[in-house]
Order: sequence, then structure tokens, then C-alpha cells
Amino acid sequence: MEEQGAPAAGTPEPEPERAEKVVTLRPFDLADADDVITWASDPVVTASMPWASGPCPTRESLLAFLRDGDSAPPHPWVRAVCLGSVSGGGGAVVGAVAVTPTDDWCRAEIGVVLARARWSVGLAAAAMRRAVAEVFVDGGAPRGGTLEGVERVEAVVEARGGGGDASRRALEEAGFRREAVLRSYRAVEGQLRDMAIYSFISTDPLLLH
Repeated sequence: MEEQGAPAAGTPEPEPERAEKVVTLRPFDLADADDVITWASDPVVTASMPWASGPCPTRESLLAFLRDGDSAPPHPWVRAVCLGSVSGGGGAVVGAVAVTPTDDWCRAEIGVVLARARWSVGLAAAAMRRAVAEVFVDGGAPRGGTLEGVERVEAVVEARGGGGDASRRALEEAGFRREAVLRSYRAVEGQLRDMAIYSFISTDPLLLH
């Protein structure tokens, strides 16, 4: 692979564009199938996804999911994460974010999956910020969002080390608060792991700019 040239001496490097300016969320469309299959069939990307232990999703199974949209259990609220410019539309579908209600009517869980090429550049945090804004806000009115009755969105990630570093950082950048460490809470690759629980409630300040 060819190495990109370095900037000339004394030339300031341009500041990276903030992810918040280029990330948008929208419902999935059948036309998204080809974009989605590129990351949904990547075993590294989907290692923690429900289908990880089975065969990779096919284009036909993805089309069925896209047709069902928000009516597809177990995710009544799922959005495409799109990367583009504010003036240039939504852009390519580079991932998905889902907010899934729990058995307690007031709580929901959030999860994000992104194409591997889009990791570690702030997109997960931007997607979660926009997701909680949609869930809790409708037309600027607090507590009138798109998941009726939900007052709390939470996530459980590895408490230290491992693959949890990026997840913890993204949650904190999105405004989620770390509440506690759950000891020996989950088995990961045959090993018991401590997990950290994060939450965002309807009265927390949104961090959209």
C-alpha cells in the first residue's frame, strides 16, 4: 500500500472533521442491502451480534430484515448509521444503532455496530448521541420521544481492558454515566468478566452540537 505524503514543514495539519457533523440516522431501506452486507458479513465486526455463532447473514435474510423495519423483533427501534456531509445528504450506511426495550417498560438497551473501517473515529459516540435524542425528544419536547414510556437507556460493557476500552470511551463521549461494576457478570470466551453498566436517562443533558 502506498504511503500518503506528509504535509510540508510548517504547514498545520487540518483538524479532523467532527463526527457529529457527518453522522445521521434514518430507517433502513431495501436499497441499503449492498452497503449493509459489507459489514454485516464481517466476523470481526459482528463477533458480539446475535448471529455470530451461526452462519453469516445472506443478502436474502438482510432484505427480509430491511422489509420488516422497526416491526422486526426484537428491535422495535433500529436505525441506519449514515456517514456524509450535512449539506450532501445522509451518505453511505456504515452501521446500525438499536434501542431495545427490556421487560421493564421504563428501560431500554442500546447497541451499535459499525463497519471496521469506521472504528475509533468517534462515530459510535455520535450515533448514540443522536439515538438518545430521538428516543427522548420529539419535536424538541422532552419525554415525548419515539419509544413511549422509556425513561432510561443503558449499556453493559466489559469493565476493564479487552475490547471494552473503545465501548466505554464511546459511551462516556455520548453522555452516558458509569454507574457500577457488576462482578463476574458475564462469561466471555469461557472466562467470567466484570462488566460496567452505563445509563442515560431522559433528564440528562443531550450532547448534540
